[in-house]
Amino acid sequence: MSEKKMTMLDIAKMAGVSKTTVSFYFNNRQDKMSKETYEKIKSVVERTGYYPNVVARRLNYSKTGLLGVVIGDITNNFSNQIVKGIENYAHEKGYQLIVSSSEFDFQNETKILNRMLTMGVDGLIIQPTVHFEPLVYEEKLPLVCFDSPNEGSSNWVKTNHYEAMLDACEHMFQKGYEKYVLITADPTVLRTRLERYQGFVDAMKAHQKPYEIFQESTQSQTEDIAKKIHRIVQENQSTCFIVCSCWLLTKVYLALNPYKDLMPKQIGLLGFDSLEWTNFSHPSISTIVQPAYDEGYTAAKILIDQIDGKFEEPPNQILKCTLNELESTNK
Repeated sequence: MSEKKMTMLDIAKMAGVSKTTVSFYFNNRQDKMSKETYEKIKSVVERTGYYPNVVARRLNYSKTGLLGVVIGDITNNFSNQIVKGIENYAHEKGYQLIVSSSEFDFQNETKILNRMLTMGVDGLIIQPTVHFEPLVYEEKLPLVCFDSPNEGSSNWVKTNHYEAMLDACEHMFQKGYEKYVLITADPTVLRTRLERYQGFVDAMKAHQKPYEIFQESTQSQTEDIAKKIHRIVQENQSTCFIVCSCWLLTKVYLALNPYKDLMPKQIGLLGFDSLEWTNFSHPSISTIVQPAYDEGYTAAKILIDQIDGKFEEPPNQILKCTLNELESTNK
């Protein structure tokens, strides 16, 4: 059944409880029911995919002063800076954040967003997976996508990932590296990864450079990456390794540790995002730096501008990355 056909009364009948009890469920009032009743309602909700009509609910409530923020991975430095930017502007305007991590999983993302809707957030800021359908949520309340907006997203802020990768590759070509290796997580999960991936491939093909692509995951072990890197190093070509994710950069740096004396002349290492340790490692690591704090701050400005009904802030904004070149590529 679709949400339009379902009602809270239908859920109550299917669960064998009262409509009031179902209302308590959606308002997180578990203290008003037994654990068994809660689980019965939860089972029906998950089976039907039903959530209350948020538009109708919002007509009966004033602003809550809450903003929902969904991050792909809350543990990395990029996400921390994004949230800090959102939080600072939100606090300036009197809003508080509810922050959660989707772990780049569409099903998890959907559950988190629907739960935030039932909590009555005034707006949403999300780093979406490629399967996310923003119009479903934009019809209900203001929403801004950041970092990886999908087609159909009305409001978004991002950085110029594709152009930044092209420019970085051009810069590495000038350094004279003969071969290039892209190390990336699954590029089909996030538009950000896809843009970086495509920028790399297009640059290689345009200049007819030999290249390889290693696709890794959070389960990839440093030892396994090291074996692949060892094979490349044994080819005895000067090679630049370009790492697309900050969490992968740590693993690649450790895998390259036996060859650090070859940097930057024979081996180059370029990562994404400015991590504090990359400035103090030996050798220090060159990175393509996203203006993460500014991206978060801007996303909050766009969202709150729409919540307030002013519509003065440009709804689509692209910020520029910069290259922080350090010892790992500075020939």
